[in-house]
Amino acid sequence: MWFLYAILSAVFAALTSILAKVGIEGVNSNLATAVRTVVVVVMAWGMVFLTNTQGGIMSISRKSWIFLILSGLATGGSWLCYYRALQLGDASKVVPIDKLSVVLTLILAFVFLHEDFTAKSLIGCILIGLGTLIMVV
Repeated sequence: MWFLYAILSAVFAALTSILAKVGIEGVNSNLATAVRTVVVVVMAWGMVFLTNTQGGIMSISRKSWIFLILSGLATGGSWLCYYRALQLGDASKVVPIDKLSVVLTLILAFVFLHEDFTAKSLIGCILIGLGTLIMVV
């Protein structure tokens, strides 16, 4: 089931890029990010209430709160930079560079989460990096 959700995530991410590029025209990138964020917040809390999981908020540990807040700050930084880059550049060049996050995630998962970094991972990282370079040059 995780694979289906990962595919859907990629589809929605692709739509996000195209819709954002059209929607950001003539709009300050920070304002556009704020509008997008409000929509995401309403949608996320809507799902929490729809699935009746709001009671779980009291059982979130202190550690989880800290890392969820840090993750939110990283997401906010990513979105602000992404929207500004999208406003200034072509989507066909901004998006591949943004997707270098895959390579960075694999490296960070190896360093901090002690996940396996196999030959297959290394080859994939190199290919993603080369593919990105080819697409943006």
